Amino acid sequence: MNSNNSLYLGIDTSNYTTSVALCDGDGNIVLNLKKILAVKSGERGLRQSEALFAHTKNLPILMEELSSFLDENYPKRQIIAVGCSSRPRDVEGSYMPCFLAGVSAARSIASVVGCPLYEFSHQNGHIAAALYSADKLCFLESKDAFAAFHVSGGTTELLLVRCDTGEPCVEIIGGTADMNAGQAIDRTGVLMGLTFPCGKEMERILNHAEQIPHQKTRPSVNGLECNLSGLENLAAKLYRDSGDVAITSAYCFDFIADTLYKLATNLREIYGSIPIIFAGGVMSNKRISEHLASLGSVSFSEPEFSADNAAGVALLARRRHIASKV
Repeated sequence: MNSNNSLYLGIDTSNYTTSVALCDGDGNIVLNLKKILAVKSGERGLRQSEALFAHTKNLPILMEELSSFLDENYPKRQIIAVGCSSRPRDVEGSYMPCFLAGVSAARSIASVVGCPLYEFSHQNGHIAAALYSADKLCFLESKDAFAAFHVSGGTTELLLVRCDTGEPCVEIIGGTADMNAGQAIDRTGVLMGLTFPCGKEMERILNHAEQIPHQKTRPSVNGLECNLSGLENLAAKLYRDSGDVAITSAYCFDFIADTLYKLATNLREIYGSIPIIFAGGVMSNKRISEHLASLGSVSFSEPEFSADNAAGVALLARRRHIASKV
């Protein structure tokens, strides 16, 4: 089939976002739909059973939007492959029930359409989406390794990525020993009375406040491993003493930025001037990314492709489908 008539569908059902994306035959993301899972006021997250139920309700809504989009924009195009996130990471035993919703939907669509289904890890989807947004998909064609930070509510990992097969092959070489960066942000936000997930609201409040200089922190980093659990207590004390949401938010972001900066510095002492890509929902924070940009030879994705999304899965489905025809 002519690539101009080809569409690749990606589905991702992470712990906090239902997402559906379309990639065209030329490798462009033409649709990236997302629906955040609702969390009750005062709560700091969702149980897996709650997330699975929420995805079950969200997916038909997004599929209706997808259908309308196709009818209006691509009536003659066909979905020739479907990709989905079926696990958090590409390691044995990696499993979360919330991904079952996306796998079920993807299998159903692929069966009805009569096209192949490809399964990927949520983490690899994040990496591919970040590379796409940063115009670094060429990394997937290179034999040289690159480093990726996957920083979100559920993950804070430092990864060594090789792409000998045309897809990310990931080795965890560092990261947090306790709390994830996104957890620290959300727990701080909930403490201050904000709605979970809290990162966007904390950033919005900070952006509307008077300029707050980068604050001095003392991150806990040993080699390629860090500890972030102390941040929750430090931020709580700062908020009790100041009563200021903006100042506390800035401190929380600066602590994470300084921690990632130190990890990246230590990484390059070991691996030399290796390029680094930052992925995951926390990396959509401009205060954090602007500080890390001074490292040099680093790439960031736009917020749309930093937070949980299905775009990377759609892109990987296209790559694997093309490779299967060679």
